[in-house]
Amino acid sequence: MTEVTSATVYAVGVPIIVLMIAAEAAVSAWKSTRYYDREDTLGTLGMLSGNIVMAGLTKGSAFIFYLYLYESFSLLKVSELIPTWAVWVLTFVAIDLNFYCYHRCSHRVRSLWAIHMNHHCSEEMNFTVAFRQAWLGPVSKIPFFAALPLLGFDPTITLVAGVASTLWGVVGHTRWIEKLGPLEWVLNTPSHHRVHHGSNPEYIDKNYGNLLIIWDRLFGTFAEERASVQFGLVTRVGTQNPITLTLMGWRKIFADMKSTSKLNDRLGYFFGPPDWRPRSERGG
Repeated sequence: MTEVTSATVYAVGVPIIVLMIAAEAAVSAWKSTRYYDREDTLGTLGMLSGNIVMAGLTKGSAFIFYLYLYESFSLLKVSELIPTWAVWVLTFVAIDLNFYCYHRCSHRVRSLWAIHMNHHCSEEMNFTVAFRQAWLGPVSKIPFFAALPLLGFDPTITLVAGVASTLWGVVGHTRWIEKLGPLEWVLNTPSHHRVHHGSNPEYIDKNYGNLLIIWDRLFGTFAEERASVQFGLVTRVGTQNPITLTLMGWRKIFADMKSTSKLNDRLGYFFGPPDWRPRSERGG
């Protein structure tokens, strides 16, 4: 167990985030930049409320599950092999790589996209958009982050580092901060994350990192912010109702699955990319 807890991180991080939001809103009002839209913000709060409820229902059992994997099936114990400071550094890196994989799958697997698309349906970009989190997000992460305890990362340390990494993710959701010089090469900066939220053809499915941008550079999913970013989905959803936002992707999936009797096509609609279509519809 580490002396630093997730509660400590929240105690330090949350007031900073509140001040960031207040400052961004004040600058927006002063310069009339319209960073905030009332209906969009209310939609974000609706998504956040459901996410908090779901996290409250699953977080404890997920943590126990991770501990069980760590104690019973881990290949090694990272904390027994290297100094404490190195454990923390390696944990942050491992979390970020794991998040990259999860995030990329959330864009390229339709059933996961049905969950994650709720975060992208906002046509704004401000610090509060970071809190537009899917109701089923806490559940969809569990299979991916189970890899960390299996690889020997202590869940008690991973939990704290994960909270800190999540809070950093808030920083990327803004138009207020421009480019950050040399940091652009290593960190997932606001400029990089604006690209990720863009519906411009050249920006779609780019910049999946949370803390670091090096994974995108290594795996060919990096794009630099050049053209003005058009935020939101390619097809606008036209609603801020959190229930509608949560269910709309699933309704389309099940409608497509119902339209065919072929098992392979049904699996394709569920596990294939969001734009997947049967071979017969692709002309081949």
